Amino acid sequence: MTMEGFLRLEAELKHLKSVERPAVIRAIAEARDHGDLSENAEYHAARERQSFIEGRVAELEDKIARAEVIDVSKLSGKQVTFGATVTIADEDTDEKLTYQIVGQDEADIKAGRLSIGAPLARALIGKSVGDSAEVMTPSGAKSYEIVRVRFR
Repeated sequence: MTMEGFLRLEAELKHLKSVERPAVIRAIAEARDHGDLSENAEYHAARERQSFIEGRVAELEDKIARAEVIDVSKLSGKQVTFGATVTIADEDTDEKLTYQIVGQDEADIKAGRLSIGAPLARALIGKSVGDSAEVMTPSGAKSYEIVRVRFR
């Protein structure tokens, strides 16, 4: 994953541990004060939220521990690789799109971050400016020309 993605995971983990976890513990304690737990919807909702938070904390701690962080600013070259920001042009419409190839946990297509496992990213990897990449989409094959490759 990129350093940006790693820092985002760390920030989420810190937020869960320092804000969400204490808040849910207070909510559980408050719900217990209301009496009978078997019919207490607030208590059950708080316990469910606690379960979600603890699961997400464990998942984030595991991902952070196993993360292989790549500093994209130290990469260079003319070929599309992990971390590259690629501008492509649809060969049918000439519409230009720009994506950064990132790890699965960082992907956000609306923000221009494309997962390395996505069909488009797999088609682009290893190609250079001027090359064409063909991708199967639900509406059929689409071809894209690589216009620009940069690392930032």
